[in-house]
Amino acid sequence: MNLFASIRQNSIGLGIFAVMTAGLIALTHQFTQQTIQNNIVQAQLSAFNEILPKDRYNNNLASDTVTLAADPLLGSKEPIQAYIARKNDEVTAIIFETVAPGGYNGNLDLLVAIDRDGIVTGSRVISHKETPGLGDKVDLQKSKWILSFAGKSLDNTTMKQWNVKKDGGQFDQFTGATITPRAVVRAVKNTLIYFNENKDALLSR
Repeated sequence: MNLFASIRQNSIGLGIFAVMTAGLIALTHQFTQQTIQNNIVQAQLSAFNEILPKDRYNNNLASDTVTLAADPLLGSKEPIQAYIARKNDEVTAIIFETVAPGGYNGNLDLLVAIDRDGIVTGSRVISHKETPGLGDKVDLQKSKWILSFAGKSLDNTTMKQWNVKKDGGQFDQFTGATITPRAVVRAVKNTLIYFNENKDALLSR
């Protein structure tokens, strides 16, 4: 085999190897992306089931969504996502991705589930930058404080009561950290106000 034939054969071999490697990388990337997406959906559904009992819906919550225009009551200058819970095609609850501006270290992202009667079935802080040991008690892993919103509505809790106790309300604050719970209380209350103001449109989706 002369030199040129050897170079040609090696080049073909390298080309085939490169194509196979590129294909393998593409398949691995596609598989990894799908796995990541599946994990995100499962984590999302797990969070939903913590704040809305499974017997309240039989649709696919992760895909039954609506994008809501930015509204000060929802705490965001950008459109937010809401998830529609249905049972036998009837809307039973709405899960809002809402924002609590004004935490001690910035905004907090929340999920707030409200049933068709305007009652909070549950809420969770899903993202925050609060100081460990102080403001981070809004996280269920740190304390049960966030559970205090379940069962609350604008009918059974007055506007005055929708405050931390330091401000004359009924919700606890944390020792040395009032700003963060105050922001979360306000965000849940405002989400309820938004729901009540837009109830007909939300329940008719």
